[in-house]
Amino acid sequence: GTSLETGIPTHWNGNTGKGIAWKVPLPGIGHSSPIVYGNHLFVTTCLVESQRRELLCFDTASGKLRWQRTVTQTPLEKKHKLNSFASGTPATDGELVFVTFLESRGELDGDATPGNILVAAYDFDGDLRWKVRPGEFASTHGFCSSPVLFEGRVIVNGDHDGDSYIVALDRESGNTVWKSPRAHKTRSYVTPLIREIDGQPHLVFSGSQHVTSLNPRDGSTWWTVEGPTEQFVASMVFDGEKFYLSAGFPTHHVLGIHADGRGDVTDTHVAWHSTVAKSYVPSPVVVDRYLFVADDRGIANCFDTQSGERLWRERMGRHYSVSLVTAGGLVYFMDDDGNCKLVRPGDKVDLAAENPLGQPCYASPAISDGKIYIRGQTDLFCIVGN
Repeated sequence: GTSLETGIPTHWNGNTGKGIAWKVPLPGIGHSSPIVYGNHLFVTTCLVESQRRELLCFDTASGKLRWQRTVTQTPLEKKHKLNSFASGTPATDGELVFVTFLESRGELDGDATPGNILVAAYDFDGDLRWKVRPGEFASTHGFCSSPVLFEGRVIVNGDHDGDSYIVALDRESGNTVWKSPRAHKTRSYVTPLIREIDGQPHLVFSGSQHVTSLNPRDGSTWWTVEGPTEQFVASMVFDGEKFYLSAGFPTHHVLGIHADGRGDVTDTHVAWHSTVAKSYVPSPVVVDRYLFVADDRGIANCFDTQSGERLWRERMGRHYSVSLVTAGGLVYFMDDDGNCKLVRPGDKVDLAAENPLGQPCYASPAISDGKIYIRGQTDLFCIVGN
């Protein structure tokens, strides 16, 4: 959620058009976030009536649709009311763009719709390079897994109510490079975070009743923290010293975890543990010594990263689904109603701006080249601001 860009927009109004470079309608419904590479913007959606899951490519300068491709056409899965049928955000390495969907079998097995995870790779002209199904998936809440890229691998989290796994695919062919089973076989929806610790790559994520760090080169385990709850959605964040977690269901937790462990570090590497914030879905952000957590119920929280003390708590909106982003010394809190409040980090609440989008929003913003790209419920916005 952290961008290194400066001079990005701080004031806009989707109702009046103030600060909006362009606004174009998006077909279908989805909660996946847009991603930008150069002058290409990629986003996924689901055309519900025809049951088609689509990948779309837009021109960032004009908002013109470059191309649209049907990735799969399969029966709609059972899902949570706050989920969508296109919730996995794409990833790109500048040559290929990778997408994930669930291909369901169209029939209930208990409370879930079983099927297979589908991962596909397209080039920037919209030509399909490969399409694979690396494993099964079933969850009563539906599907939401965003791929991450590392050294020619496409890594996908397959936590679900069954034989869960995390899998790494070859970016050229889609062939499985490694596949690691998950111990507790429990649904979670976390996008892993890859960071270098003591010269080694760590793939860190919560889910399946624990927190773990894997070696993204071979899937082996660096360290684990058992618990603190059953299910997770939010990604973790890192400040160079500690990883920070906000979760989850059925109990809520915020943790600071030292990064340098090996083996089971449950009793040794949890720096602090708080249960005062009730955040499940939105991912937090960290700015200097401040950790910002968005409670799903519309409450913003600010923690001291060293002590774990909550410095302040303030109602900012009705409900949060969107993960937090930060850039230019400000934290962007976008609520489900499309109202974005900008907060200056500090020991007390300091509201810098409030900007309406004019429609609901469930997707995280993308920041690129001095602009903010936001996927609303019905439209895609390019915001230049001020």
